[in-house]
Amino acid sequence: MVKKVKKKVKKSAGSKKNKKAVRKQNKVVKLKGKKMSSGKGAAKNLRVQTWIPNFDRLVEGGFVKNSTSLLTGGSGSGKSIFATQFLVEAMERGEKCLYVTFEEKKVQFYDNMLSLGWDLEEYERKGLFTFLEYTPIKVKTMLEEGGGSIEGIILQKKVTRMVIDSITSFALLFNDELSQREAALSLFGMIRDWDCTSLLTLEEDPLDKNKNTSRALEFEVDSIILIYFVRGKKERERYLEILKMRGTNHSQKIFPFSIGKKGLVIKRSPASRVFD
Repeated sequence: MVKKVKKKVKKSAGSKKNKKAVRKQNKVVKLKGKKMSSGKGAAKNLRVQTWIPNFDRLVEGGFVKNSTSLLTGGSGSGKSIFATQFLVEAMERGEKCLYVTFEEKKVQFYDNMLSLGWDLEEYERKGLFTFLEYTPIKVKTMLEEGGGSIEGIILQKKVTRMVIDSITSFALLFNDELSQREAALSLFGMIRDWDCTSLLTLEEDPLDKNKNTSRALEFEVDSIILIYFVRGKKERERYLEILKMRGTNHSQKIFPFSIGKKGLVIKRSPASRVFD
């Protein structure tokens, strides 16, 4: 009788141990489940730093991961420099990047960027940079077929950042605003499926009251950054404004910036006057 009781007690103690282990295991699984379920939602709030001096502090640390942003500015405003700097700073930290252009020639573009100290040929040799000359009509075909060489490069090389410079030529393929919006919706939807953070430039003066292209695109992008290149008393001056950025409590002020030997630097203090 005593033996039986002892055996029963022993079994009971084992049971308690097992129950404790099961509870512990369930807790781990539950925590993992929480992490996984929040991961997808949290990805929306993960930030991709640009490391462009004083820009990230204006947008809660950087662009939202895997978002699509539109950088709008007139000719000579600094769009290509901002876009390239966004890639160069990432490549310095080991990220793989893609630059798609409809207008620039490779040799000329590499020479221009070398004047700022950015040796894109060296990044290319390291397998960090891909320069792709594309025609707007190819993008249109890509949308119709789904994918194309851009998708192939992104997936094969595991690209995390992409620049399309500029989207203007592509938008001009469509006659009316509705067609432009439909094409933009299709293009941006495809880009989001590629899981890379994208920056698209648009050549259009933000102060132009007759702008049509940006209106067709601005509803589909996650962020809009405006670059102003206005005539001052002695020379033209550059300013930057974040018009919108989804999921971000961004600055609503306008900041002057300069372009020097190491690229673009945004001033810490906002503009003291508002230009017309």
